[in-house]
Amino acid sequence: MPRLSEVIAALESLWPAERAESWDAVGTVVGDPEQEVGRVLFAVDPVQEIVEEAVKLGADLLVTHHPLYLRGTTTVAASTFKGRVVHTLIKNDIALHVAHTNADTADPGVSDALAGALGLRVVRPLVPDTTDPAGRRGLGRVCELDHPLTVREFAARAAERLPATAQGIRVAGDPEAVVRTVAVSGGSGDSLFAYVRAAGVDAFVTADLRHHPASEARAEHPLALVDAAHWATERPWCEQAAAQLDAVSEREGWGLRTHVSATVTDPWTSHSASPFGAPN
Repeated sequence: MPRLSEVIAALESLWPAERAESWDAVGTVVGDPEQEVGRVLFAVDPVQEIVEEAVKLGADLLVTHHPLYLRGTTTVAASTFKGRVVHTLIKNDIALHVAHTNADTADPGVSDALAGALGLRVVRPLVPDTTDPAGRRGLGRVCELDHPLTVREFAARAAERLPATAQGIRVAGDPEAVVRTVAVSGGSGDSLFAYVRAAGVDAFVTADLRHHPASEARAEHPLALVDAAHWATERPWCEQAAAQLDAVSEREGWGLRTHVSATVTDPWTSHSASPFGAPN
């Protein structure tokens, strides 16, 4: 079996830490470089539920998209929920590695996985990485449908193909408008509306859309908005990332066993729809 340092080197080749945003916290959080790795679990969130799953699985390495300590800390005491995560990992000899914004802009990246889940053909990055001469890396993706759909049909496709959450899919726009081109951005995407408008697409799929940015975007451009749960837009990356590590393992003869967590770590647990026409 490979050592953790060898597996981390492979992960860094896929998602180099230097391509993460300056505010981000990526890389190895916990782990002995000399420990052997045979089983790897991929998940979106490094929460206790996922760590317990890694323990039960017998994983040696947990790879998550979201950082554990994004804003730093002064304690890893087990009396805090993040400290408990660290203690559980160390006690069970499980390493933790994070690929966040460096995975967002990778080729392939988080939005490629989202586009693939929705059956879209990727045309180009929504926000190109100017350091990539091939023009393939960057934030978000501009995509095309294999055949036109109405907004209603496209939203139904998103609801069917993305992982199920309590939120489901929120939609803004004429349900009968035709969708041929789509911008996608896994995770929170309402900071990208200027790029979406410039791309001239018919719809934008992302997560965490807020009232004012969404309202202003709709007022400025006849754009359909398809808002899914944050976790649901990023979970497809776990499958893609596991397949990428599988390819490295096969090439190196490591025999790694990779797994993707099916645990829903979206924080919202239920949804009650308001009846249309109800009084305020």
